[in-house]
Amino acid sequence: MSETVALKASVREQAGTRNSVRLREQGQIPAVVYGHQKEALSISLNAHDFIENLHHGHRLFDVDIDGTKDTMLVKDLQYDYLGKSVIHVDLMRVNLSERVTVEVMIELRGTAAGTHEGGIVEEIMNSIEVECAVRDIPENIQLNIKDLGLNEVMHAGQIELPEGFVLVTDPDAVVVSCHETKAPVVVEEAEVEVEGAEEAAEPEVITEKKETESSE
Repeated sequence: MSETVALKASVREQAGTRNSVRLREQGQIPAVVYGHQKEALSISLNAHDFIENLHHGHRLFDVDIDGTKDTMLVKDLQYDYLGKSVIHVDLMRVNLSERVTVEVMIELRGTAAGTHEGGIVEEIMNSIEVECAVRDIPENIQLNIKDLGLNEVMHAGQIELPEGFVLVTDPDAVVVSCHETKAPVVVEEAEVEVEGAEEAAEPEVITEKKETESSE
């Protein structure tokens, strides 16, 4: 079950790129709040507090916006062009009993059987979408890969979900595979055999023309 974390926020009076840059320089993250048939609201969050909780797997917050509290779920994160720093957050108002569609990280457990035959494990998807109650949103969903053999794959539909969860991701989507390592390709120079190579290596002797028959 996800725990809610208290977080303070302030209403943003001004929007636009310039204001967002200024907020980030002041240690704030611009965000927008929507849901529950209320108007969307532009706010700013303390960057340090929000990112620290995010790194600890929290996605559910009790947000105090200038004295008004709402339970909110992180629905989307926008990163900078390097993909490292969060520069904008989308939050959705929720209550703990309602059902939502969320993206949950996959945690691989165990050692694939195929690795004992020289195979390597490749994680194709690191998260799946599920529908569940807000109060039941997990930090991650575990997938045991110990029975994954060489040249075999596991699909999203093979992940065992908690009771009450519904898989939204395509059940046929490949999550993880175990395949043989590819041997390096060695390009060898073709041996070209030249017939009469020895003869060709000797200098050609040009003989003088035969004397013509004596003239009449």
